[in-house]
Amino acid sequence: MSLTVDDDLWQAVGDPTRRRMLDLLLAEGGGTATGLSSRLPVTRQAVAKHLEVLHRVGMVNVRPAGRERIYEVSEAQLSRAVEQLSSVGAAWDARLQRIKGIAEAIQRSAERQVPN
Repeated sequence: MSLTVDDDLWQAVGDPTRRRMLDLLLAEGGGTATGLSSRLPVTRQAVAKHLEVLHRVGMVNVRPAGRERIYEVSEAQLSRAVEQLSSVGAAWDARLQRIKGIAEAIQRSAERQVPN
């Protein structure tokens, strides 16, 4: 199974603060920039900017609630990210198996050339 990797998504999720925000949103079923900023070592404005990046790549959905905006992790995009990660992991596993096979072949060849 080969999927196209969404570089924008992985660049957004690659930031440790954004990953922590996603963890909090998943654990709490959603949240606001104000609520998240009280749990993170960054300002509310920084949280809002991080949430905008996550929203732009589809990792969070947003809905208005009075003066606040409620952010929730997009289950569809999270599933897509998991599929991409699995695909990349499988591709690297296959590459590493090929490298292991080459290394073992080189080792066997070297052992046959050593005089007794």
